[in-house]
Amino acid sequence: MAAEEPLGTLDHEATCPICLEFFTEPVTLTCGHNFCQSCITQYWEKSGPNCSCPQCRQAVRQRTLSPNWQLTNVVEIVKQLKAQAAKGTTGQRVCEQHQEDLKLFCKEDQTLICVVCHLSRAHRTHTIVPVEEATQEYQERFQAHLRILREEKEKFLTYKLTGEKRIQECLKQTEVEKEKIVSEFQQLHLFLNVQEQLLLTWLGKLVEEMEKIKKENVTKLSKDINHIDELIHELEGKYQQPANEFLQDIRSSLSRYKKGMFQLPVEIYPNLEKRLTNFSKKNAFLMRTLKKFKDTMSSELRGEMGKPQALYTKAIVTLDQDTAHPNLVLSLDRKSVKWENTVQRLPDNPKRFDNRPCVLGSERFTSGRHYWEVDVGEGKDWAVGVARESVRRKGQVTLNPEGGIWAVECDWDQFHALTFPEVTLLPLSQVPRKISVFLDYERGGVRFYHAGSANPIFIFPPASFNGEGIHPWFWAVSQLSLNS
Repeated sequence: MAAEEPLGTLDHEATCPICLEFFTEPVTLTCGHNFCQSCITQYWEKSGPNCSCPQCRQAVRQRTLSPNWQLTNVVEIVKQLKAQAAKGTTGQRVCEQHQEDLKLFCKEDQTLICVVCHLSRAHRTHTIVPVEEATQEYQERFQAHLRILREEKEKFLTYKLTGEKRIQECLKQTEVEKEKIVSEFQQLHLFLNVQEQLLLTWLGKLVEEMEKIKKENVTKLSKDINHIDELIHELEGKYQQPANEFLQDIRSSLSRYKKGMFQLPVEIYPNLEKRLTNFSKKNAFLMRTLKKFKDTMSSELRGEMGKPQALYTKAIVTLDQDTAHPNLVLSLDRKSVKWENTVQRLPDNPKRFDNRPCVLGSERFTSGRHYWEVDVGEGKDWAVGVARESVRRKGQVTLNPEGGIWAVECDWDQFHALTFPEVTLLPLSQVPRKISVFLDYERGGVRFYHAGSANPIFIFPPASFNGEGIHPWFWAVSQLSLNS
């Protein structure tokens, strides 16, 4: 109690005698008493022209109100001390305005209030319930929300676990399929190798047989031909003899030269030709079967994986005027470029090519898979591809990956891939009119296809871009256009 008496005294000293609440904007009268500014003003308005102190009744000639700043500070200190004391004794929060325990709850304002607040004008018409009742009600509502959230969490966990399980099953299945593919293709390779060796062995034996027959026939025929030559020579000599010599022993001579004494060997060529024809028919059937299998498999693979457009994002490419060689003229929409013999007066931009008729695309790629299409028309002198951002712009430009450029070109009637150290001739069966350029940044892949098809023109070996920006690149003497 001794500890509470000083606080009670301070509480009394910080209370307005009129409203019996803590001072609000306290003012001091000439008599030395203190009141709330609003309280003394209202008091004087009701008392008429004669102004006096409500506490000592001393007349106040002039309505002189002096703000008491020190008392204002004292009131704040008393409020804090009382709040700490109340919290220390009851363990509950107290109303900052009335320093009373917050035992009630206003449903409209969703806040804790004290008994005095309940009687005030601010909460008089509101629904007020005890803290315990409000706590129970809101705890029930919280429990409902918690139940819903836990159910939602359970759903997401179930979905997550199910998804992970299905992905894991798919991964296991892919391993199984991989093993199947490796095993089946190993067996297929073995089977094809065995069949290849059987066919080649059969052909080899047939060749050996043919060579043997050829050798035997040549030997026998050569011997018979020599014998016939000897007889011809002997008959020609006998024929030239005089009559008495010619007729001498004529019967014996004629008996040595009977018709049919020389027989041609049995002709074995039809049999060989027949065997070879039968083999050719079987081999042709086998080759057709293998080709059909290969075409079917290739078609299936192209249908599933052979359309690179399905794996890449189509880029909308425009040409960068600041990089264009002075002889290159860009269209207004920066979608096409062509060579003009007249040199344009352009700013000497450090990004501009000044030796080769090159221009870069404005787009800068540092990740992902992208492709774009270039209409080369019937042009005979062009090149398209990609270039590093650091590609040389001034002076001689090295047109290959070593110089930071991956491209294919048309040099009149020849098509090349600009490889290093020498270009690669492309014996294309179809002259390209439109070319699709494919860039796989992460894998360092640069590919060229006939536009709208899965027929490749050239595929560069994987490169390393090392985080550097990659731009579309064009060499234009004939006109080039970009397809949006």
